[in-house]
Amino acid sequence: MTDKQLVRCVSCDGYGWFEDEDTFEAVDCDWCDGSGYVYRDANGVDSKIPQADYARIASRLETLDAQRLRELGYTGSAKHPDDQAVRRDDD
Repeated sequence: MTDKQLVRCVSCDGYGWFEDEDTFEAVDCDWCDGSGYVYRDANGVDSKIPQADYARIASRLETLDAQRLRELGYTGSAKHPDDQAVRRDDD
């Protein structure tokens, strides 16, 4: 990956999805396949990240997404789903 860098998808601005205007349902971005990020080569051409690369670049994607959330004003930290109160059944 020396000649490619990871960048925020220009189509969905890093969200990875859109709200369908007709059904109001979330649909994955076609440009990035729902990841929110793409590879950009030395010529400025963007391409989807191959599924085989995700395990290798997962920590970098997490860092980029944390930066994006900070830019949006989010000040919290990521929690594993099991640690999220809204997902626990604490009846």
